[in-house]
Amino acid sequence: MAKIKPQALLLQSKKKKGPTRVSITTIVTCNLLVIMTVLSLYATYKHWYKRSGNQLTMDLTRFERTETSGETKKFDLPGYAIIETSKGLITVELHKDSSPEFVDKFLDLCLKGYFKGMHFHRVIKHFVIQGGDPQNLGAAEEWTLKGKPHGQLEMSPKHEAFMLGTTKVKRNAKGFELFITTAPIPDLNEKLYVFGRVIKGVDVVQEIEEVDTDEHYRPKSPIEIVNITLKQEP
Repeated sequence: MAKIKPQALLLQSKKKKGPTRVSITTIVTCNLLVIMTVLSLYATYKHWYKRSGNQLTMDLTRFERTETSGETKKFDLPGYAIIETSKGLITVELHKDSSPEFVDKFLDLCLKGYFKGMHFHRVIKHFVIQGGDPQNLGAAEEWTLKGKPHGQLEMSPKHEAFMLGTTKVKRNAKGFELFITTAPIPDLNEKLYVFGRVIKGVDVVQEIEEVDTDEHYRPKSPIEIVNITLKQEP
């Protein structure tokens, strides 16, 4: 049997057990690939996050461009509003077709949080409950404080009980009053713009109507609108 020289054994051992060297170029290349991958993932996440946020906003304010006139019109707007009060929930069907101007204004104010914290500051039994700015009543105070209808005018369907409206006397004002009728009131035909109808929560409206008030029909305990949620379906 042939003997292997010590030098040959040493070389053979180094070939088998010696660590493999990694070049600097390989290390730099790997690091660059990792950095590029991280940046790519971050850019993708940022893109989809922004897109989802924009989509949520556009759910209520989507527009379409008509090919013939070039005008922009709203479509697919919410048809219902859920008014969360300190007494319970009131669901209102909005009259988008017959009262588009006031529905648009109402929706815009809802999105801005205008009604959050608003109080019903006038509660007149068998007449209306009113929410808005109690310090800026204007001409509305004259007829709401009467507390009952006067005259025998022809009944209008839009002024039946449990209709949602806003006062005509403040149409161009910055504020926006909310009225819910609690009885058929024919003489409000010239007082209110009606843009909705209560379809759920009539009992809540009636409970608000029954609260104790002072001589000016102001509730003795605050009745607050906590929030208004817009819905496509009731």
